[in-house]
Amino acid sequence: MFITPAFAQTGGSMGDPFTGLLVPMLLMVLIFYFLVIRPQSQRAKQHREMIERVRRGDTVVTSGGFIGKVSRVPDTSDEIEIDLNDTLKVRVLKSTLLDVRSKSEPVKDQTVTK
Repeated sequence: MFITPAFAQTGGSMGDPFTGLLVPMLLMVLIFYFLVIRPQSQRAKQHREMIERVRRGDTVVTSGGFIGKVSRVPDTSDEIEIDLNDTLKVRVLKSTLLDVRSKSEPVKDQTVTK
């Protein structure tokens, strides 16, 4: 009497309640991957490559804010030596480098021309 026929009738089978949540959750995961995870992994890869390519003579910025010129890069160690001025040399870990500001020039051939 007080309930209208539209409310009194039951709908068809609604199916699995998780199906309605599955598609939006997958979309959120895809959006999160393309907007957050993928760009961060690309930046990390570029930083690793930059650290591996650092050479003697490069001007670098450390995570402490020091700017100096690389004076020694041993192949077997993860440390490099940086000249902050003429008298001050500092050993830092390669992983603490934030940026390589200016690249050193490639090594020139030592051919003698007469």
